[in-house]
Formats: sequence, structure tokens, C-alpha cells
Amino acid sequence: MNNIQMVNRVLDARGLNCPLPIVKTKKLVEEMKAGEILKVLATDPGSKRDFESWCKKTGNTLLESSFSDGVFTYIIKKGG
Repeated sequence: MNNIQMVNRVLDARGLNCPLPIVKTKKLVEEMKAGEILKVLATDPGSKRDFESWCKKTGNTLLESSFSDGVFTYIIKKGG
């Protein structure tokens, strides 16, 4: 993670298929304050497209996305 100051929460969505990673992310983000950072771990290959689209639609910022050893990692900043 480059230039990521601090992750406030982590969501492990590994092993979950669409739409569960987004559903769980949405629920957790609703509990967060504006500006907080969420790290999501997922294994669903469709999650990359889903998270990009979801962030654009909801006003949250996808700061970073990466893939390593079968796991997608998303760093999301809650909009506000």
C-alpha cells in the first residue's frame, strides 16, 4: 500500500462471491465516518469491476486496488 496513511477497518471477504463482498462493504462503510479508510480482501474475480463501479456510484474513493496470491485488495476512503 503506497501513500495510505492509516487503515481504520479491515473486511475479509475472501471466499465470498458476488454480491456479498459489496453488500458487506456497504454495511461496514455505513458505520464509518467520512474520511476513514477501509481495506477489503476478496477472492471473487468480478470484485474488481464491482468495487470500481460501486465507489463511483456511492461517492467513496477507491484509493488503491491490487492482486497478489489469489487475493484482491481494495483500499477505500469513505466519502462525505
